[in-house]
Amino acid sequence: MQKKISKDEVNALPLHAYDGEVEIINTPAGYRKAVEEISDFTLLGFDTESKPSFTKGIKNPIALVQLATDDKVYLFRLPKGDMPKELKKILEDDNIEKIGIGIDDDLNDLKRIGVKRPKEFIDLNKLATKAGFHNTGARNLSAMLLGFRISKSAQTSNWEREELTEKQISYAATDAWICLKIYEKLWQYDYSDVNK
Repeated sequence: MQKKISKDEVNALPLHAYDGEVEIINTPAGYRKAVEEISDFTLLGFDTESKPSFTKGIKNPIALVQLATDDKVYLFRLPKGDMPKELKKILEDDNIEKIGIGIDDDLNDLKRIGVKRPKEFIDLNKLATKAGFHNTGARNLSAMLLGFRISKSAQTSNWEREELTEKQISYAATDAWICLKIYEKLWQYDYSDVNK
């Protein structure tokens, strides 16, 4: 298996994005319903998005939390960085593994809005490094393990806008979904337990 890849090799691969069901949640009833559905899963893809700040020392609060199951991605909008108690319950649930990529900043941002750090967050960058991969990050790992690249072009867009664009929705859903796919592939190659 390839454990090192160049930027040119990544760019030569076909572009792929999540194309399944996406639910955008921004009401108390929506949070309750989504969390009830998610509670049945023991493994979730995870990511967050914040409006970029171009001022040194200024960091905007989390505007979106993405959680992915095998067949659906949930996009939780956070008004003014407030953490709904229903979503907090899932993020703090040690019975549900949350799989992300480069998640230290995400977890620190969650702590700032009252989410304690549970044990069951797995960082694929750390997992891949321990497994001997030279390149990490969503684009590199998807290229080496899944044979396609993903777009990161919406990463620095305005995640606080009233209505998310189709490009933002696709990007956000793909970012959480890809974590599950990469983890599943690492599991097939017996790398998923290197962090245990």
